[in-house]
Amino acid sequence: MLKIMDIGLDNAVAFTVSGKITQQEMHLVLEAAREKVVSHGSIVILERIESFEGIEVAAIVEEFKYLLDVGFSNISKVAIVTDKKWVKHIVRIEDKLFGNIDIKCFHNEEQPQAIEFLSS
Repeated sequence: MLKIMDIGLDNAVAFTVSGKITQQEMHLVLEAAREKVVSHGSIVILERIESFEGIEVAAIVEEFKYLLDVGFSNISKVAIVTDKKWVKHIVRIEDKLFGNIDIKCFHNEEQPQAIEFLSS
C-alpha cells in the first residue's frame, strides 16, 4: 500500500510504503508528483518504507509511463526513511546511478532530519 502524507513542504511528494503496492496507489502518488512538478518545477520526495511485500506489474508499468512522460530531471532530492538494511544498500547504489539527484537514507527515528535535508 502507498499512502500519501503531508510533511509540510509545498514541493514535496511524501508517502508511506507498507505491504504490496497496487497500480491504483501508484497512479495516485504519481499524479500528486505530476501536480507538484507543474506548480513548483523541481520536487523532492520522501518515501517511508515500513514493509514491502511486492509490487503489481501494472504499478511498475504506471511508473515507467510517468518517467517517460515527466522524467527524472525535476527531482532534486530523495529521502528514504526506513529500518530495512537491504533498502539502505539499494539507496547507496541509486545515489551513485542518479548523480543529479541527491538521495539519502535515514532511520525511522530520523524522519525530522530527512525533512530538514529535503528543505535545504
